[in-house]
Amino acid sequence: MKKITAIMMATVLAFGMTACGAAGGSGAAGGSGDTIKIGVFEPSTGDSASGGKKEILGMQYANTETPTVEVGGKTYKIELVMADNGSSADKAPSAASELVGKDVSLVLGSYGSGVSMAGGPKFEEAGLAAIGVTCTNPNVTAGNDYYFRICFLDNFQADVLANFAMDKFSAKKAYCLGENGNEYDQGLVAFFKQVFEAAGGEVIADSFPTNNSDFTSYLNKAKSEGADVIFTPVSIAYAKQIMEQANSLNIDIPFLGSDTLDDNMVLEATKGTNLKLYVSTFYQEGGSEAFDKGIKDYINSDSNAMTANGGNDTISAVTAMGYDAYYVALEAIKAAGSGDKAAIKAAIPNVKYDGVSGSIAFDAVGDAVRDTAYIKTADTASGTWAFEKVQTGSGNK
Repeated sequence: MKKITAIMMATVLAFGMTACGAAGGSGAAGGSGDTIKIGVFEPSTGDSASGGKKEILGMQYANTETPTVEVGGKTYKIELVMADNGSSADKAPSAASELVGKDVSLVLGSYGSGVSMAGGPKFEEAGLAAIGVTCTNPNVTAGNDYYFRICFLDNFQADVLANFAMDKFSAKKAYCLGENGNEYDQGLVAFFKQVFEAAGGEVIADSFPTNNSDFTSYLNKAKSEGADVIFTPVSIAYAKQIMEQANSLNIDIPFLGSDTLDDNMVLEATKGTNLKLYVSTFYQEGGSEAFDKGIKDYINSDSNAMTANGGNDTISAVTAMGYDAYYVALEAIKAAGSGDKAAIKAAIPNVKYDGVSGSIAFDAVGDAVRDTAYIKTADTASGTWAFEKVQTGSGNK
């Protein structure tokens, strides 16, 4: 029995040494052999699935365009490893743990601040850096040294929209509507209220319960209260319902939406109506001719990409941001000189990259240094977005 045990132990030890040698892959942690893995922490199911899929689309297109990275004179393949956080703060920690368990070198995502905040501690515990793409709530990076982001923040976005409401519509009264308990919605409403009221305006704020599908009472209240604008920074699914119901109620009050409303599903809900919708966002089609042509060709040549993009080739800002995030990740890997997660985390703060969405750099907190946002409006006749203006605000870095 002792002899058998000794043989078994020797076999296990030999296998373990072989496995460790293979995982090392010429010094490239986060992969095996000549591969470096980048985790993709995004919703492909749930209320935010439409946005998550479009964000992933930008990363996938960038990966087909640049599938490798040079590190230490050697070429490594970049593998995107997906984990669906389900658009839910309850599911996000397990999705984050899934990526940690798959030995990725760093993480990109997520679309949605709530899931980013919920998954963040798992990345921090594992010593794994995450680069947020469009998660705009300040609390994503607050207190977490391992979370970074390339997008503007909600205090800046709310400042931009509040000032736009006053400049464009001479608004004095705003009706704000968000989902109860949703940190993204409620954070934006709070920031908007602060800016709008400081300028002498009046804000009426309401919250609807999760899974609500009838917004009639809220829309009628905005109308009866004499609101000059309606600010509703909600998810794509809710925004689509709100637009459809506002049309049936003949609401002629201008709607202001945050970056989540920059989605072709929301745009489609306004087509052929008299609705007035303005959104703040990260990118407007036409910003980069080369990127626009490339991503459209990619979408039109791949049925899966077309489906992920909602059935047409309209370019969403989150797709451009996903594209830029991928290249920021490559810059971090090159600066680190390896696929080692600790080295990459240490390299990220000094990364600077000129992307299709603008210049990207990080401040001491790990937030993006951004001072402008695009404002665009739904052209309800053509069913496309029309550029309104580039607006700056006082709430940014």
